[in-house]
Amino acid sequence: MSAPLTGFTVTSATLSALASTEPSADGTRLVRDIRRSKRLVLLRGVLDAAPGGRAGEAADHWALLEEAERHDPEAVRDVLHYPATGVWAEETLRRLHAPYGPPADLGHLGALAVAAALRSGIAFKATLRPVHGRLVLPTLGLLRPARPGPLALTEGCWDPDDPAALVLHSLPGGRTALDDLDPYRAPGPTHPGPAHPGPVRPARRLTPKGHKRWDTQWSGALTLLDRYDTARADEIGLLLRSVVPLGGGSRSSGATLPAAAGSVLARTQAPPALAATLVHEVQHGKLTALADILTLHTADRTPRHWAPWRPDPRPLEGLLHGAYAHLALAGYWQRAALYGARGAWAQHARIRAQVAAVLPALHRHPQLTPTGREFIAAMALAERAMDDLPPPGDQHAVARRAVDGERRAWCARHPELAPFAEG
Repeated sequence: MSAPLTGFTVTSATLSALASTEPSADGTRLVRDIRRSKRLVLLRGVLDAAPGGRAGEAADHWALLEEAERHDPEAVRDVLHYPATGVWAEETLRRLHAPYGPPADLGHLGALAVAAALRSGIAFKATLRPVHGRLVLPTLGLLRPARPGPLALTEGCWDPDDPAALVLHSLPGGRTALDDLDPYRAPGPTHPGPAHPGPVRPARRLTPKGHKRWDTQWSGALTLLDRYDTARADEIGLLLRSVVPLGGGSRSSGATLPAAAGSVLARTQAPPALAATLVHEVQHGKLTALADILTLHTADRTPRHWAPWRPDPRPLEGLLHGAYAHLALAGYWQRAALYGARGAWAQHARIRAQVAAVLPALHRHPQLTPTGREFIAAMALAERAMDDLPPPGDQHAVARRAVDGERRAWCARHPELAPFAEG
């Protein structure tokens, strides 16, 4: 685990609110503040690590960013804190410190500066070199110049109606982008996250028909979220800046990767499934942010734990992430069921039984820190509170028995790991 960021104080009330997965103003504010702080640390690291021959160029780009910020701070913040910017910053910092391998893409700092300058409306002049005939302008789109070589840019260089421009697609109903353009919209497959250890691949540029399909499914998902769980709908609006379409062959319906804070990778799916995917994935982003300032456990990454939602053994970090995201899903489906959503009670009962089956093992894990133990205890309290609105009949008992059967089957397949599947 990396060293946590410093300078943050988390009260017990805020920690408990975050652990419950229920949206809260303090919890959302903390997550956003952590993300912003981490991004600025990364950008500072890139500037400090720039080699001597490129340091002046990087400083010039940063000066343009500062000038743009004086005119429109919010626009510049949006560019610097856009999810893809974090992927670029982490990859660039890693390459700057690597003795071998591909060179760092320091020129992208100029693209960030130009995008910020364009959005702030200031007059400027800059020269950048497109990559493979394309120049990305984060949060705006990309340019496809007619001729190769360096490209002179001014405040009039971006025209969304120009055939040479590809505009970043905005999803209906908010400020969330459907990003199928930015080359840094997803980390490389060698840098997976704790919740999704396998590689994920973003889709290529979608067709207009593909964009329209996403608009329809997104609008439908937001309608369901607003109807069933307004607080979670608001939380998603505040914490999700971009959605990256998943490419074909990706096994997951959604993924959240730490470097792309504020983004979710997702495949096209019917609105009920997309709404659930958004609820699930946003939780991973919240827990990742919290882990940047608090050490919840000291366990290694050895996969040994049973997770009812996966066939393979999981490390403690992955089990915690899965339990946290599924706890939120159990709450979401409970609210959906109360509004009469078809099949919602069955979804709630199954997912809640899965979470309840692993919470005891999580809580007694010897490598939890005191803060981690407090966090898991608050999760367990939120799970037990669901008893106030139980599903009709014996659905919850049936779901628990089914999960117990799955536990026994998993132990039969992994007898050496049976002690890590005890309830």
